[in-house]
Amino acid sequence: QVQLVESGGGLVQPGGSLRLSCAASRNIFSIYALGWYRQAPGKQRELVAIITKGGNTNYADSVKGRFTISRDSTKNTVYLQMNSLKPEDTAVYYCYAHFIAYDYWGQGTQVTVSS
Repeated sequence: QVQLVESGGGLVQPGGSLRLSCAASRNIFSIYALGWYRQAPGKQRELVAIITKGGNTNYADSVKGRFTISRDSTKNTVYLQMNSLKPEDTAVYYCYAHFIAYDYWGQGTQVTVSS
C-alpha cells in the first residue's frame, strides 16, 4: 500500500510558476511509476506527467516544455515544477502511484491560474 500527500498548490498569475510536492509513504524506488494527473471542472482526469522507476518520463503535449517532473529518493518525494502557467492549467492536481498491481491517489491540491 502507498499513501500520497500532496502540497504546493495555490493561486498564481498567468506566466507564473508553482512547484507541487508529493510525499510517498514508502521508498519511491519500490514504486513502478509516480506521476501527476489533473482534473478541471467538467472535464475528465488527465495525465500531466509521469516518471517510472527507471527514470523514464512522459508528459502531456499541453505541458511539454513548461512542466518538469522530478524525484528525490532521500525524501521519497516526487515534484512537479510548473512554469509559464496558463489559465487552462487551472485544475485539481492529483499525485498518482502504480505499485504492484494497484493505483493509488493523493487527496488532490488546487492550482488556480488567474489574474
